[in-house]
Amino acid sequence: MGESTMDSSADSAGSPTPGTCRYLSGFGNEFASEAAAGALPVGRNSPQRPPRGLYAEQFSTTAFTVPRNEARRTWMYRIRPSAAHGPFLRIDNGSLQGPLAPPTPNRLRWSPAPFPRTPTDFLSGLVTVAANDAPDTAAGTTIHLYCANRSMQRVFFNADGELLLVPQQGRLRLATECGLLEIAPGEIAVVPRGMKFRVELQDGEARGYVCENHDAPFRLPDLGPIGSNGLANARDFLAPVAWFEARDEKVQLVQKFLGNLWATDLDHSPLDVVAWHGNSVPYKYDLARFNTMGTISFDHPDPSIFTVLTSPTTAPGVANVDFVIFPPRWMVGEDTFRPPWFHRNVMSEYMGLVHGEYDAKSGGFEPGGASLHNRMSAHGPDAKTTEKAMTADLKPHKIVDTLAFMFETSRVIRPTVLAMGSPQLQPDYDACWDGLGKSFK
Repeated sequence: MGESTMDSSADSAGSPTPGTCRYLSGFGNEFASEAAAGALPVGRNSPQRPPRGLYAEQFSTTAFTVPRNEARRTWMYRIRPSAAHGPFLRIDNGSLQGPLAPPTPNRLRWSPAPFPRTPTDFLSGLVTVAANDAPDTAAGTTIHLYCANRSMQRVFFNADGELLLVPQQGRLRLATECGLLEIAPGEIAVVPRGMKFRVELQDGEARGYVCENHDAPFRLPDLGPIGSNGLANARDFLAPVAWFEARDEKVQLVQKFLGNLWATDLDHSPLDVVAWHGNSVPYKYDLARFNTMGTISFDHPDPSIFTVLTSPTTAPGVANVDFVIFPPRWMVGEDTFRPPWFHRNVMSEYMGLVHGEYDAKSGGFEPGGASLHNRMSAHGPDAKTTEKAMTADLKPHKIVDTLAFMFETSRVIRPTVLAMGSPQLQPDYDACWDGLGKSFK
């Protein structure tokens, strides 16, 4: 266990100072943290009378009997147990988990979504745009966008999967049961399945992408011939230190269960965990820390070399979902078509852009926008990019001021009816490949 040097105070009574969070470093570590001295039991998980009058509660996000190296669980020591609540009642889903459109082999692209004009928090601003399966199946992955202009007052947890947040505009503070995380565009955060959290805006408006992973929790990909270093290094992932709210006031607790929202009213804040230990924790990662690998001779490598996190299936090498990024990097390949080559493959790709321009497109793909290329769909650089790449003087060139990413899955991605009817859907996306004419001699 290591504590990050980004070390400053947070008020354990529930009033964090902006820009001040402490973190523990490492991916998948067995952490231990307490916000009040002596709150964490020593030598046992569930003593007859936990210290400081707290309740012991185990939070498990994998089955009890999975192999030890796959097990994820955290013991929490809280002011009230999570069981202290009344019945949950269905509430309106808004734009969350709407019906899926028929699967389409067509290439799709969307412009950025506009910000709401009425007060909208993170949960109300979640819009489901695509998924592998219907929400009551809770398998594969589901993709959402968020647009918000106010901080959450309620607390949320997702019983259907873990959430990977990719901010595109606006900084977020996540107040979770394990502590506080602050993320900005260029960073990501992962919240485990079932963990309660609240999203607070730090810049008035916020927009970004959410990958909901219904299967094996995200982990670092194996490095194979790369060796023991490179890509995302475990030490750069940051988990929060313990922090809690001891507030006795009305708070709405909302959960997503098989695609629907349910709510109950509490008479206290459910973010009341004073101490915890375990490895099922929220975490953040600065994508600028990603150690990009690439060719130093010829040919463009497969995009799998840019994988930050993966949710594997039982088939070796086949992912339920990969999180892949295209950050700033050097291009030096000799006699090489340097943009991503034209390709067709069995993986389905949902792509987003945090900032800048993507090196395979000369326009139309904007920050906050997205594209979808399903399995075996032919795609690649547009005509203008292709012509430029084929005639370029191949000196070493650094791609700067850009950050694109993919949610890539082994299963077909089905857009929602809402996404297919959105005014942001670009009807002329196929035209970007016009001009790829015959030059055979």
